[in-house]
Amino acid sequence: MIQLLFLVLVAEAAVAAVLLFKTPLRKLAVMGIDRLKRGRRAPVAVKTVAGVVLALLASTLYSMAEISGRAGGDPESGGGGGGGASLSPTDQVLFSRHLLEASLMGYSLFLALVIDRLHQYIRELRGLKKNVEAVIKHNKMLEEAKHGRSEETKKYQEEIGALNEDMKKLKLQVQEKTEEVHVAEDKALAIRKQSESLLLEYDRLLEDNQHLREQLQSIDHRLSSPK
Repeated sequence: MIQLLFLVLVAEAAVAAVLLFKTPLRKLAVMGIDRLKRGRRAPVAVKTVAGVVLALLASTLYSMAEISGRAGGDPESGGGGGGGASLSPTDQVLFSRHLLEASLMGYSLFLALVIDRLHQYIRELRGLKKNVEAVIKHNKMLEEAKHGRSEETKKYQEEIGALNEDMKKLKLQVQEKTEEVHVAEDKALAIRKQSESLLLEYDRLLEDNQHLREQLQSIDHRLSSPK
């Protein structure tokens, strides 16, 4: 389960990185996401997968709460009988595993949302750029026709003024969308850094798990040995 979640997280981080930088791979990634969104069953499949992940996340969080409640409700689980309640080594391993799974699922859902937003911003920017180019071409045609008949000169000037205002508005919209893309890029980079820290944390948990297993084997050996 954890290995699968790591693969999904790494794949989503790779897609987000491809969308962040203007490379030939970005065009392929956008085309692929477009095809996924245009399919009839694609939205249903995406919602189903998201629902399953959310259900697994809720189940994992419930297991963590159950382990914590078990430690709080059993004061004698610490083994000494005198101090406060504490988790047994097995519960500590289970709690750490559930915590890692919940973190991976949460980051996967967040990265999926970031990829969706980046894809939408890229499409909107392309549409705005095409509109700006069309306005510029129309403006040039009007400026060339400006030297024509004197009766149509005022009309053309008014149209040019209106088009210039439209172009300013479009440029402002492009600037706003560009800033939003930059914000999304910063978030995606932060997620990538957190993913790297999660990989390190997973290695540390594996070492702790091995250490706890050795401790459990030592305790079992002591308990099974004759007094």
